[in-house]
Amino acid sequence: MLTRKSALILPVLLTAAACTNVGANYQPIVDGPVGPNYNADLAQCQALARTQPTVDGNTAGAAAIGAAGAAGTKAIIDDSASDLGRAAVAGALVGAGASALQNTQNQEVIVRNCMRGRGYNVVG
Repeated sequence: MLTRKSALILPVLLTAAACTNVGANYQPIVDGPVGPNYNADLAQCQALARTQPTVDGNTAGAAAIGAAGAAGTKAIIDDSASDLGRAAVAGALVGAGASALQNTQNQEVIVRNCMRGRGYNVVG
């Protein structure tokens, strides 16, 4: 059985391991030859994507909406106030996670578009 400490550390480790080729670190798939400037172009495009934060004001708003929604749903379903705090925390995590995921995907789009703008045939 997982201890409380393990339950908190495991998601962080899995997230860190999964973030090697996402967001601003994204390396697009290029069809065709790449020139000698490819690495410099990629580094500049990734730096541009890093100017867009993964966690921003929208993330906080999404967390608040998630918390309110989950706590409200829990109160309606159970018709009591039991475990409203846990439901609110879970909802906040889901809301913040969804917003951060959207921001990460936006960073990937920035890298792809930047590389296309520099003349690379980006296919993925």
